[in-house]
Amino acid sequence: MTDLAESGQLITHTELALATRNRGMPLEGMRHDVTPVGLHYLLVHFDIPALDPGGWRLRIGGNVERELELGLDDIRSRPAETITVTMECAGNGRARLEPRPISQPWLNEAIGTARWTGTPLGGILAEAGLGEDTVELIFTGADHGIEGGEELDYARSLTVDEALRPSVLLAYEMNGRPLEPQHGFPLRLLVPGWYGMTSVKWLTRIEAVTEPFEGYHQAVAYHFQTDDEEPGEPVSRMRPRALMIPPGFPDFPERTRHLDRGAVTVRGRAWSGRAPIERVEVSCDGVWRDATLTEPIGEWAWRGWSWEWDATPGPHVLACRATDASGDRQPLVQPWNLQGMSNNLVQEVGVLVR
Repeated sequence: MTDLAESGQLITHTELALATRNRGMPLEGMRHDVTPVGLHYLLVHFDIPALDPGGWRLRIGGNVERELELGLDDIRSRPAETITVTMECAGNGRARLEPRPISQPWLNEAIGTARWTGTPLGGILAEAGLGEDTVELIFTGADHGIEGGEELDYARSLTVDEALRPSVLLAYEMNGRPLEPQHGFPLRLLVPGWYGMTSVKWLTRIEAVTEPFEGYHQAVAYHFQTDDEEPGEPVSRMRPRALMIPPGFPDFPERTRHLDRGAVTVRGRAWSGRAPIERVEVSCDGVWRDATLTEPIGEWAWRGWSWEWDATPGPHVLACRATDASGDRQPLVQPWNLQGMSNNLVQEVGVLVR
């Protein structure tokens, strides 16, 4: 059951405990095409497991012709790919909902773009030989805890078609160096285009199954619901979102932006896991204008944009919104859902021009 904050209730102790364990990317971090590891967003669901890379093994079993048990050197010896991928937490924007679901209280910052290196999952599955009646692959991590009244390991599944996409990797490097403990060392799943909950960290098992997986983090969590009584629609690919690097400099602690009058270049990033970004608009006090898009840096990575603003003295509100090639555009009024999933309401930034 998802708890909701009362109207006007400030952040709870539960949310504060989660917020101090996890971190978002400061939005000025979008200046980097590829996010430094220390700035990339982080969500650890239970605890960071303590894994010995020498004794760690990945086991592939279930409905396969050949069960496999692979060490890290076995996986690193296979063909490697490096791809640039923007990853976003499914709960990004949750704290802006009213009433607010009590969980990790993200605003806009649960994002990051990294260069991931690993071996394509499809090659490993081909070695194991999937049974013809396999419908899904279950991916289980070493992080362990209690949720929904059940003691469990974190686990998610993908359909066979999704798992066999060439871009889906068993990743062991992030930005050219081994995964750090909090990012899934020694091995994690990487599923470009999907929200981050799908890219299971600290991977220990892959199981081929002939029936859809009904584990908690697949069948209960990460769903669009209006109440606890309905199963809801499962969360999958990232919805379009644009974010700006807040211009000028902030005050503390409110973080209202301050800058001098005159020509200002406002910059940011936009992405979607469903289709390429084809338009970004920026508004000043409710008047929308098109931004200029830069060339994409990768099929699964965010796209840069810029907008030239003649900043006039006084208070202003800047906003930005993205539209992808499917026609999906960020909303000006965010639909509410019980778990606080996929909230891509447009970002607004208050600016005081001197």
